[in-house]
Order: sequence, then C-alpha cells, then structure tokens
Amino acid sequence: MSEHVSMPLALAAEQFAKLPGIGMKTAQRLAYYILNLPENEVKVFAESIVKARESVHLCSCCQNFTERDICSVCSDNERDRSVICVVESPKDVSAFERAGGYNGLYHVLHGLLSPMDGITAENLKIKELISRLGDVKEVIMATNPTVEGEATAMYLGRLIKPMGIKVTRLAYGLPAGSALEFADDVTLSKALENRNEI
Repeated sequence: MSEHVSMPLALAAEQFAKLPGIGMKTAQRLAYYILNLPENEVKVFAESIVKARESVHLCSCCQNFTERDICSVCSDNERDRSVICVVESPKDVSAFERAGGYNGLYHVLHGLLSPMDGITAENLKIKELISRLGDVKEVIMATNPTVEGEATAMYLGRLIKPMGIKVTRLAYGLPAGSALEFADDVTLSKALENRNEI
C-alpha cells in the first residue's frame, strides 16, 4: 500500500491478503469496508472469527470440522455406515451434503499427496481412515481429478483393496448443460470412458 495509507489499515489489508483467492486490491477493499462499519459490528465480526477458531475442531471419527466431539454426520444413525466417501477438505463434505443423494459417511484427508510440496502420507489423515474401515464395504475416492488427487486416490486404493473392501472413484465427464465443442480433450475422453447404458 502507498505511503499515504495509515499503518493499521495497511496491516489489516495484509491480513486479508493472506486468505486464499484474495489479492492485495481486494484485501484493501475489505480493509476499507471494515473500517467503515460501526465499531460494534467490527467487534462482532472479529469475535465470531476468534470464537469459531477456538470452538471448532476435528471430528474424532471423520476429521471434518465440528464443535462437538463427533460431528452431526457421524452421529446420525440413519447414515449408511458401510460406505465412506474420502474427500480432500471439509468444504467438499459441504458440497456433497448440499447436492444431496449421498447417505454414507465421510472421511476428510485435509490435503492431498504432493511430494513436490513436502506433503506425504504422514501429513494427511490416512491412519485415521484405515483405523475405521472395520465394517466398511466400499470406500469412494472423491478427490479432485488433478495429478495430486489421482495420486492420492491410487495410493489409498492400494492400501485399502487388500483388506477386501471395494474401492471406487467418482465418474468424470461433461457438466450438465455444456456443449461438446467447448469441452477439453481430457473431459471429453473421461465422459466417453465413463458412459452409462440408457
């Protein structure tokens, strides 16, 4: 920020810029916005962030975020406990729950294997996953279709299949409402490969 900006404003903008997807211009806009709020609203905003950080922790079962020992999904007796959907982050659980249609359990890895970035199996919640596979019949690999996501799914598949558990991968293909001419080569080939009988 330029020299004519006050130091506290510049420091606030720097903190916002640390958030994912927030560049310095957006961070500055957020900092100015916060400074224009009434003081009591700023305090409520700051306190809610601090309270969330202090009270939210990992579910002792699936590693999703929760304020209780066991999250609402894991404690729901109506869920199918024979299926676990493995995801990269808590926001992926939210996406599945929003979409509906899935009634099994989840397991959050909190990252993907990426040796180039120093992220190995020890950095992920893999031991916790393996320890809860006792009565599980199927593990769905729902990691993103990136190099890291594919490598993580393959690694976990090699660990889990010898236990006699079915390991599946999400199908990939064309999004609903899209045109074939705009699809990239990988998406088009995956759509063809994962076609279903009608």
